[in-house]
Amino acid sequence: MVDDKEKEGEVQEFVLDPDAELRFEVENKNETVVVEVKSGMAEIFGTELVKGKKYTFTTGAKIAVFTWHGCTVELKGKKNISYIAKETPMSFYLNCHACLEQLRQKAESEGKRGPVTMIVGPTDVGKSTVTRILLNYAVRMGRRPLFVDLDIGQGQISVPGTIGALLVERPATVEEGFSQQAPLVFHMGTTKLQTNQTLYNILVSRMAEVVQERMQANKKANVSGMIVNTSGWIKGDGYKLLTHAAQAFEVDVILVLDQERLYNELVRDMPQFVKVVLLPKSGGVVERSAQYRHEVRDKRVREYFYGLRTPLHPHSFDVKWSDVRIYKIGAPALPDSCMPLGMKAEDNMTKLVAVTPGPNLLHHLLAVSFAASVEDDVIQTNIAGFICVTNVDVERQMLTVLSPQPRPLPDTLLILSDIQFMDSH
Repeated sequence: MVDDKEKEGEVQEFVLDPDAELRFEVENKNETVVVEVKSGMAEIFGTELVKGKKYTFTTGAKIAVFTWHGCTVELKGKKNISYIAKETPMSFYLNCHACLEQLRQKAESEGKRGPVTMIVGPTDVGKSTVTRILLNYAVRMGRRPLFVDLDIGQGQISVPGTIGALLVERPATVEEGFSQQAPLVFHMGTTKLQTNQTLYNILVSRMAEVVQERMQANKKANVSGMIVNTSGWIKGDGYKLLTHAAQAFEVDVILVLDQERLYNELVRDMPQFVKVVLLPKSGGVVERSAQYRHEVRDKRVREYFYGLRTPLHPHSFDVKWSDVRIYKIGAPALPDSCMPLGMKAEDNMTKLVAVTPGPNLLHHLLAVSFAASVEDDVIQTNIAGFICVTNVDVERQMLTVLSPQPRPLPDTLLILSDIQFMDSH
């Protein structure tokens, strides 16, 4: 007689052969799965697992435990699905890492910059995962690569609606990812690239410029190079944005995931010295619905304010309307015939428009800019962080904000974001 607990698969043990992968998902709300390596060696997205240590995963986790040498893994808790995959693309990814490492060694001996690698492909092919694996492998070799995230949809480095860069000095923790110390973040304010391509290109060029300056100042980072993750919009204008990013960052290697057409277009359009490589995607990659993406974005903002494993304690306080200066980037598009002489419609997309405080700000994120006044180049100035408007009192002309830092707000500009967050704490 099998008892109910066993039937639900509360505790399961899996024996993995070399080069195999245990894949599982946690889909149901408020459920957790605990992973423990009982024998052998295993890793999750390039981060080694410590034998006997328990790792906890919560709702939304899609995990692959991979082993090069064989291992035994125990799973506790309810999973949506779990299975062992014998066919994995990990050997391809390891080969890519080995080639990048050779380029780093060459750069080191010649005193040059290390390889700049861009990872491209449509949505839901595992670009973020491959980025993480390659960064982890580089760090495990003693390198200090730069991680650049140009995908405004998910916001791996800050919140969605931003692009960011981070110096990676240690492997990502299995549950929380890379340490978010002192990231460089630029504010786009939307998760839809289509709404303001002009602004996106300006930010990508600025990011490339700043990152290259920082690399030159840090010898170890310069030799280690960088790995650039991109968005999944790869057709038409999306393709133009990709080639612009490749040019801005002066890429050496482009890894194309699971898209032969894109691979052939890039081989045709990129200069000869850029190596374009086609890679298979992992069989564990699944398509994410619009609803799921929305939930992940919301979770990402919640993590920004409240933390994931390590709890953060944000501050809530009132701010007078008269004490803040709020702007939005991009005015509504006007036809050329209505524009002042000599002005183009795209200048409109990068225009700063003053926003009057009011109920329209409720639940919106506001970026705290490092720019002190409108005279500065606000668009090309990176941001210090975000606050969220949790209440608007029209009578008292007050905003209540949720902020990672205690009051007062720094005396700078605030830039309105389309991203909204309902604070349920």
